[in-house]
Amino acid sequence: MKTLQDWLSHLETAHSSGLIDMGLERVGEVKKRMNLVPQCPVVVVAGTNGKGSVCAYLSHIYKEAGFKVGTLTSPHLLRYNERIAINTQQVSDELIVSSFERVEAARGEISLTYFEFNALAAVDIFMRENVDVMILEVGLGGRLDAVNVFDGDCSVVTSVDLDHQAFLGDTVEQVGFEKAGVFRSGKPAVCGQNPAPESLVKHAEEIGAKLLMVQRDFDFTSMESVQWNYRFHPQSSDGQSRNRNSLPFPALRGAYQLSNAACALTVLECLNEQLPVDIGAIKRGLLLVENPGRFQVLPGRPLVVLDVGHNPHAARALRRSLINLAFAQKRTAVFSMLSDKDIDGVLEIVKDQFDEWNIAPLNVPRGMTVEALQAKLAEHGIDNVNVFETVAAAYRTALAKATENDRIVVFGSFHTVADVMAVLKEH
Repeated sequence: MKTLQDWLSHLETAHSSGLIDMGLERVGEVKKRMNLVPQCPVVVVAGTNGKGSVCAYLSHIYKEAGFKVGTLTSPHLLRYNERIAINTQQVSDELIVSSFERVEAARGEISLTYFEFNALAAVDIFMRENVDVMILEVGLGGRLDAVNVFDGDCSVVTSVDLDHQAFLGDTVEQVGFEKAGVFRSGKPAVCGQNPAPESLVKHAEEIGAKLLMVQRDFDFTSMESVQWNYRFHPQSSDGQSRNRNSLPFPALRGAYQLSNAACALTVLECLNEQLPVDIGAIKRGLLLVENPGRFQVLPGRPLVVLDVGHNPHAARALRRSLINLAFAQKRTAVFSMLSDKDIDGVLEIVKDQFDEWNIAPLNVPRGMTVEALQAKLAEHGIDNVNVFETVAAAYRTALAKATENDRIVVFGSFHTVADVMAVLKEH
């Protein structure tokens, strides 16, 4: 009997063309063999950044409203089980292993990637557990992502910016088209960016999706960082308008979180007939929401912020959020990145926010070497750089040297944050 760890080691090497192989034919065929046709509403969430937060809001609010919620997210930080949750709790190894065995039996001669296995297993588990709603986060792009073999009753594109250029294209218009691939004819398609790429708007029109755009069909206003208001006023004649006033600020920190929360509330409006949610559940969900590593401020002093942001769009959001924090005497970055990311774009945006940089390589094949990291920081005129063998060592030293008026920000990759979370877990 294979353990979950055995399975994961196998999946990392099993597929003939590596970890990422875009396309829906293989995964679609296995889905058909397994008869994976969800009987409950499905929400598909895509976007360059903000996907995980929108999934977190929806999961917590629907759970508070008394629904049984299945949520698929990626990547994980510490345990694979984080990817598949029911009512915001990770499912057990046993559930995942038995689902992997069913996928394995159904796939026959078809080769599946790690993520395709992941997506099929999640939906298989959710159907067997009879969830009331599935929230599925796209892994990469949208149009050719494994999640897109499932039809969303409502789809979301949180934001569109450059990331994963090798797979999604070098222009925002190309990326917009890929992400709009999750939209469905006749179904609501929520977009958290305005103006949205023309390619996204055009695709929605061509297939007859009902596009709901921020600042046009829904919007939000903040009242002195204590409360906020949400307004739903769709342009189409069949849409009912609604105001939600005096909402509590969400537990997720960061200047961009109201936009993510507004996207989530728009999904609630779109699915209100099948899944009615009262205002109390919305308020509780906003206050109880958790999404580790997204501008996560740890309790205590010195102030420590964990942020998985790894592209320029996320770096701009990080910079805005850091500027909103209280003054810090010394600001230390604990930083590392993957070699296929736009490190130049990220450094240029955030370099003015740090006095000292602790860098280390990531222990994964795509990680940048410490020499490459050093060279990039030097190119951007960043001095006061300390080099460590591991991210954990870089963090421990930053913590040991910090006074209670200082600030430490861990960022650059999911892997960077995961390495520090592993240290925090030890304590």
